[in-house]
Amino acid sequence: MNTEKTINPPSGYAAFILFLALFAAIILLIVAEAFTIAVIIGIINFVFVLPGLVIVNPNESKVLTLFGSYVGTVKKDGFFWVNPFTVKKKISLRAFNLNGQQLKVNDSVGNPIEIAAVIVWQIKDTASAVFAVENYLQYVNIQSEAAVRHLANSFPYDNIEDETASITLRGGAEQVSHLLEKELNERLDRAGIEVLEARISHLAYAPEIAHTMLQRQQASAIISARRLIVEGAVGMVEMALKRLSENNIVDLDEERKAAMVSNLLVVLCGDRSVNPVVNTGTLYH
Repeated sequence: MNTEKTINPPSGYAAFILFLALFAAIILLIVAEAFTIAVIIGIINFVFVLPGLVIVNPNESKVLTLFGSYVGTVKKDGFFWVNPFTVKKKISLRAFNLNGQQLKVNDSVGNPIEIAAVIVWQIKDTASAVFAVENYLQYVNIQSEAAVRHLANSFPYDNIEDETASITLRGGAEQVSHLLEKELNERLDRAGIEVLEARISHLAYAPEIAHTMLQRQQASAIISARRLIVEGAVGMVEMALKRLSENNIVDLDEERKAAMVSNLLVVLCGDRSVNPVVNTGTLYH
């Protein structure tokens, strides 16, 4: 496989001045009716001088091939003259943005999800981009889609289905982006392409299960909130009983402690305001 070879051809200004001089000579020869010499000079001028002039813009390159052989790549911007018989292919060295389309795939636990990614890439080896693959733009699109699909199949959407998962698509954005970037660089290295950044731009459950999964997420959130409330209420009841006992405010038997615990838990864990009942009798009536 050809690897990139950078070349620095001579400046094209001298060749351009020669072209203008020969062109002027052709005109003078035609006026002087020296047509044969004018034709010969014209062939030299338009076959050997003019086709060799090359302009390379900033962040662009020209890949040169001569009769099927790779000659080299001109990466320096400017005006040059090269072998007029070489084929010159322009390759951009600018960064490209690939806004991937939304893909419908299954995550690692089988839930259908929608996922898309934004990828920033550029060519680092022009020879590989031109000669190693048929069409490097199409190659990037296809391999990027394959990498996003593989990533989605490797991790669950979140921890609802797989509570033991250390990385999820929704919760591990930085880790997922790093893994996607690493896999893309491995896939696109054959084409001489470097991935600068890869990010998940869209992530959602597929429409057919979105409503059900939303209800499940809401139920999970409610359960988590209730668990936190109960843990706090138990701690407060424990603290209240301990303070009453330490300060000898009131002696409660086991039955009264159970009643007090029950009442406090109802007050602390209830989702509605409590209407207190004032006991005007004794503690046991």
